[in-house]
Amino acid sequence: MRSLIAAIAIFMTLTVAAFAAETEGHIKKIDREKATIVLDDGKSYKLPGEFDIDSIKEGMDVVIAYDKVGGQNLITDMQLPE
Repeated sequence: MRSLIAAIAIFMTLTVAAFAAETEGHIKKIDREKATIVLDDGKSYKLPGEFDIDSIKEGMDVVIAYDKVGGQNLITDMQLPE
């Protein structure tokens, strides 16, 4: 029974990790109406609803953790320069 529980826990950890990704770059464009940003690689990322858009500016270096859901890159975490 313990090995079954351990196997399920490992599977769930690997499954969650498979959907998460991370990237870094410069903010090229901010669309405040759609709550999205575009990085210098041309990819678009959706900001979370509670995110303070005024805290970011075009040209900033950022590190983004995101999940790909329904064809969109949804930001789960963002590190801003200090």
